Formats: sequence, structure tokens, C-alpha cells
Amino acid sequence: MSGGTRGGRGGAAGATRDMNAIVGSHDLLLVTLDTLRYDVADELIRAGRLPTLARALPGGRWERRHSPGSFTYAAHAAILAGFLPTPVAPGPHPRLFAAAFPGSETTAEGTWVFDAADLPGGLARAGYHTVCVGGVGFFNKLTPLGSALPGLFAESHWDPEFGVTSPTSFEAQVECAERAVRGARGLVFLFVNVSALHQPNWFHLPGATREHGDDLRSHAAALEYVDRHIGRLFALMSARRPGFAIVCSDHGTAYGDDGYVGHRIGHEVVWTVPYGEFTMKQGEW
Repeated sequence: MSGGTRGGRGGAAGATRDMNAIVGSHDLLLVTLDTLRYDVADELIRAGRLPTLARALPGGRWERRHSPGSFTYAAHAAILAGFLPTPVAPGPHPRLFAAAFPGSETTAEGTWVFDAADLPGGLARAGYHTVCVGGVGFFNKLTPLGSALPGLFAESHWDPEFGVTSPTSFEAQVECAERAVRGARGLVFLFVNVSALHQPNWFHLPGATREHGDDLRSHAAALEYVDRHIGRLFALMSARRPGFAIVCSDHGTAYGDDGYVGHRIGHEVVWTVPYGEFTMKQGEW
């Protein structure tokens, strides 16, 4: 669907999409809402508590998918190679992007195939300026490991203000993205790893203190915080030309579910993630 439309008019979730008509004509946005659980995301959008995302997502709802990894590094290594979260129904499911690979069963006619080891590298060869705005520690560029994923991009940014301990992390990330994209020429692929959902998130819950700790309510409050600002990214990435956006979680996280806390575990709340993709007309946001 080249030229597409916003959310509920952009086609059903999971519908076949010709990415060959989008790559090269649209600016591209990939947002990973780090650790966001599907159950929380679904409950909030159904309750009308995510008005911006409801406007953007097809049918105003999240699609339920499975993550390719149970923690940030593993999931992003897969996502940035074109292995986006997988629809929960039995497959195979055609992929939007795929590295050239003999025998791939999920490369279809509408898949945009790139001859590179990773998606940012493939898009760079197609004329895109690639930009990473990091969030959690795997993007902080303070260590060799924290530099691996940002190193896939031509331009990358991280600051402690973008990290998990900052109550205003997403606003700071959006401001950074705006500076980077507005200063770029030509096509842009913008990737933003949103840290706000990740623990600690108690400070997003009105009236909470450090002693309150993190729970499903503060996780939900963090998502509402993100929703209040994410429209700026949609406006940014559809200002100069049509845009195509993917908004998803990389993995979920446990808050005492069956005794588990955190992620990098094989639990349903970790593997099941919200996903949405949609096109944006130029200037519609």
C-alpha cells in the first residue's frame, strides 16, 4: 500500500503489504517500546487511554504477535535483521524486509529484499540516511556491547537523559530525533528504542514514590506517557513525504507472574508483544 493512510484506514493488521512500493518513496520509522507487555497495551487501548496510538494503529487496535527474543539484545539483533515480531497464528508469514538468503520460506513477492547483513545497512545502500536514538543500556555506546546495535546506523545518539532512570526520557528522545531528521537530506530511516516502559517506571504513576516500586499500574502509566508524545514522531516522519511506521514491543516483562520478575525467561508475558504497522500521508499528522 503505497501512499497509505492513518491507522484504522491503513488496512487490516497483518495484511500483505508491498514493501517494494514503500521503500524508496517513504520515510521509514521503527519504534520499539522496550519491555511493553501485550496485555497491558491491549487493555489500555480498549479503554481509550491511548488516543494517539488508537488513531494510528489499523482499526485502533494492537496486533498480538510473538517476539523473536526474550530480552532487548536478542530481540533487536533479530528485528534489525528483518525478523520482526511474528503473527501468533500458524505460518509461514511473509516478512516486510528480508536479507537475501537462499531457501527463505518467509520471503514473498511483497518483501523488500536487501543484500546486507542487517536492515539499516540494506536501507543505507538503497539511499536512506539511517538514524538510531537509543534508550536502554544496549544502546548507550559506553561499552563495546552497548555500541554494537547503534553501530549498525550511520548516525546514532544516546544520552543518560534517554535512559531508564529518566522520568522525561521519551520527550528527550523525541527532541533528539527531531533535530536529527530535520537536519537530514533525502530519505530517512529512523529507529527509536523507547526506554520509558522498562523498570524503573514507578515515577510515571501519579503520587508514587520509590518505595512503591514498579508494577503493572506503573507500566501502564509509562505507556500513557509515551502516548502523549509519540504523535510528534509520526508528524516528523510524514512531514517531508509519505511515511511508513512500525510500532511494537521487543519483548514483555513479568511483574510477579507465576513468581517471575523481569525478562530473559520463557514466559507468555515475555514472548507475547503488541505490534502495529501503518502508512502516513504527507502532512496528515
